[in-house]
Amino acid sequence: MTADDVLEFWFQQCRPWQWFRRSSSFDALVRDRFAALVERALAGELEAWADTPSGGLALVLLLDQFSRQIWRGEAKAFAGDQQAKALSQKALQQGWIQQEKERAKRQFWLMPLLHSEEHEVLVQAIPLLEQFADVATADVARRHLIQLQSFGRYLHRDAALGRLSSPEEALFVQQAQR
Repeated sequence: MTADDVLEFWFQQCRPWQWFRRSSSFDALVRDRFAALVERALAGELEAWADTPSGGLALVLLLDQFSRQIWRGEAKAFAGDQQAKALSQKALQQGWIQQEKERAKRQFWLMPLLHSEEHEVLVQAIPLLEQFADVATADVARRHLIQLQSFGRYLHRDAALGRLSSPEEALFVQQAQR
C-alpha cells in the first residue's frame, strides 16, 4: 500500500461527514484496510514518506486520524501524536501547508497541532487553523485551549489513558457531552 492509496481513501472515497462522526462501521473499515499500515508507521517503518508533501500528509493521516479510528477508546489511539505533530511542524517549515491548494488537506496537516495537549502548540495552532483551514476548526481549538488552561489535558482522553478524573473534571466532561 502506498501514500497515494491513503490519500485517495481519505479524500476521495470518504465523505467529510465520516471524518468527524463516530461510527463503528467506519472505524471497522479503517481498521480492516489500514491497521497494519498504521502499525508500520508507528514503528517508524514509513519514515521515507515524510520526505515529500503527499507522503508526509499520508503519514499524518495514519498517525493522527486512522489511529483514533482503529483504537478508539484505547491509549494506543494517541500513540502517533508526537510523530504526527513533528510532521505537521515540518510541513509548516517546508512550506508544504502554505503551498497546498485544498483546504481539507491543509486542515488535516494541522490536526496534530489541534490534538496536542501542549498549551503552547495549541496557542500557535489557532491562527494557523484560521488561515489555512477554517474558523470552525479554529473554534474547536479555542474550546480545547480553555480545557487545557483549566485542567492541563483533554479530559475525554482520561479513561483511555488510565488517568483519574477529579469530581470537577468528571462534571466538566458530563456537561460537555450534553
